[in-house]
Amino acid sequence: MSQLKTIQDERSPLWLPRLAAHGGPRFLQIADALQAAVVEGSLKPGDRLPPQRQLAAQLDVDLTTITRAYDEARRRNLLEGRGARGTYVAAPKVEFTSVLDLSMNTPPPPDGVDFDDMLRQGLSQVLMRADNDLLMTYHLGGGSDADRKAGAQWLAPMYGQLDPRHVVVCPGAQAAIAASILALTQPGDVILAEPTTYPGLRAAATQFGRHLIAVEADKHGMVPDMLEEACRRHKPGLVYLNPTLQNPTAATMPERRRRELAGIAQRCDVRIVEDDPYWLLADAPPPPIATFAPERVIYISTLSKCLTPGLRVAFVLVRDPHERERFLVALRSFALMVAPLTAALATQWILDGSADRLLEGVRKEACLRHRMARDIMAGRYSGAGDGLHVWLELPAYWTSSQLARAADGEGIAVTPAEVFATGDGSVNAIRISLGSIKDRERLRAGLQRLSQLLAGRPESFSAAVV
Repeated sequence: MSQLKTIQDERSPLWLPRLAAHGGPRFLQIADALQAAVVEGSLKPGDRLPPQRQLAAQLDVDLTTITRAYDEARRRNLLEGRGARGTYVAAPKVEFTSVLDLSMNTPPPPDGVDFDDMLRQGLSQVLMRADNDLLMTYHLGGGSDADRKAGAQWLAPMYGQLDPRHVVVCPGAQAAIAASILALTQPGDVILAEPTTYPGLRAAATQFGRHLIAVEADKHGMVPDMLEEACRRHKPGLVYLNPTLQNPTAATMPERRRRELAGIAQRCDVRIVEDDPYWLLADAPPPPIATFAPERVIYISTLSKCLTPGLRVAFVLVRDPHERERFLVALRSFALMVAPLTAALATQWILDGSADRLLEGVRKEACLRHRMARDIMAGRYSGAGDGLHVWLELPAYWTSSQLARAADGEGIAVTPAEVFATGDGSVNAIRISLGSIKDRERLRAGLQRLSQLLAGRPESFSAAVV
């Protein structure tokens, strides 16, 4: 029992951790000790834990520390409350699903960042400083002055100092894409995109009656000559690009290509929607396309891929005031505002530095997971070592749909290439997302099972019929 000691009194044994002066937050030390005791069997399901005040006195800590420790232990499914009867060690939860989700692009939980504590402190600061009535009423779209200031600070690594009036706060990147389509195009207009692109674009374009046409791309992204030809032929309403750690290929467009595409937008009088959710996760990315043609580009940066999807906050840079008003009118037609409470939380985190700490933790964890994927996938891995996903081209004996079905039979969810196809065809590949499985060892197990699957052939993995 490395972390616990037993103290006997006249009533019952009491399990106490040894609190280390430099062992991190005390409430986490207590929660870790409880978890260790459950794992090694020193504490068993149904054992009653001491009252919080009694434990606080035994450990010589304040009651709040014990409350936070018990809350953390409940979050880990270690404890359960039984009302006036007290707190007990919980029975292990039965896992009804063994699916390992490699299909959803979400930020991985960063090691060493106490997200629950950050959330509690952030909300506490918001509630202490804000007018609570304003947090629960209607707001005009576009964000408050403080929200736009936070947006300008979030965009500073890409652009330097910005005028906050040029920033619009949106309820997520998908809403920003939809508002851009409504503001910049008419029903029946053409939208140009790469042959393999974000599925949310196709969903919005189809819903609004726009035509999505693929423009040829190479390893550096959309081919400039092909874009110029398509602009002259189709007179598009806009061009959609995702140039940094592109979803799904994970390719980053070099600066020269960005300049070329910006120049074409200027010559052909076409708007670009630059959806750039992964720029802050990339290792030394080039400047955004919007820096080369600011009057031609609407730039979207969401917090969902860098911090957490639950905030539902994206910052959109629209420099032209008339275009910004059209964008806001379009946005209000289906999303009146960002939820004020989550917008205020995002603003609080950005202005007090919490967002930067969380972002750095996500970056480090993502890099660790890429190294894991590279080691397990060996010669098949072709990522750059950053971002949230890997684009895995398949051997000829697998099709992406075959592999996705076979992986599903093995309890693994992946995304086949056809989901991202803009045109009629698609490459033979799958996207593997590295952040959606919280536990690193479960991710390792999923990648190993997928690697074993790839080593075989489809005939070896026929599904059972029952």
